[in-house]
Amino acid sequence: MTAHRTGKFLSALAHVAAFLAAAIVMMVTFAPASAADMTVALLTPVSLTETLAKGSDTKLTPELLAAYIERQNQLKTISFEVPTAAAELTEAMLLGYIAKRQNQALDAIEAVDQSNGPLLTTALLSTYAEDKFVPTAKLVKLADSERNCLAQAIYFESRGESRDGQLAVANVVINRAFSGKYPTTICGVVYQNADRGKYKCQFSFACDGLPDVGREQTAWRHSLALADDAFREFQRGERPGIVPNSVLFYHTAAVSPDWSTKFRRVAAIGAHVFYEN
Repeated sequence: MTAHRTGKFLSALAHVAAFLAAAIVMMVTFAPASAADMTVALLTPVSLTETLAKGSDTKLTPELLAAYIERQNQLKTISFEVPTAAAELTEAMLLGYIAKRQNQALDAIEAVDQSNGPLLTTALLSTYAEDKFVPTAKLVKLADSERNCLAQAIYFESRGESRDGQLAVANVVINRAFSGKYPTTICGVVYQNADRGKYKCQFSFACDGLPDVGREQTAWRHSLALADDAFREFQRGERPGIVPNSVLFYHTAAVSPDWSTKFRRVAAIGAHVFYEN
């Protein structure tokens, strides 16, 4: 090929390259903008050099190709994944933090009449703090005491019974606390009338004059475990479900107290007979 022909070929090739570059620029400039294109445009690609900023006059140069490649690599590294929380707040997590029958703070807020005035007032908060607020440390101590009273009832009234037999006793204690006819706390039910003298209380072990300490370690640990489960149900307003909610009385099968003829017999589990009035 002669030098003259070679010059013409190279000149034609340069014009073709310039035409293609101009076509690419026009396609990018006038193509309809989709949601994806708009999103990419907001990502701030590689800053344009003075040469690249000339628009349609830009020639297909190594700088333009290098800028295009770098921009594509940047787009590949962008992630639209949203990180998720490391832990989830659940009921079990809350109950594990503090054992309580109810959250009196939330109950007080929810009980406020919202029809008139603001939801909370200085006077309302002040009254609540003076009359109803209980520090967390005291709530924990009260909860531990309640579980212990329930464990004592299970241990002294039904140790040696089957699981259902022991939970049935716990069920009666909880039924009484919910009934409105007895104290509203576990310890209040278990030790009701214990201050009146020997054998004048509701549960004989509570006023027999002997220490209420479980000396059989295996049986005591078992009673504590059952009490823990039953007390958690009590916290949620639930019951073990071994006997009906109406059952408030029981006695051992070895005796026949006078009051047993006044109530309706509901069930017999192990060594105990259970009644409702």
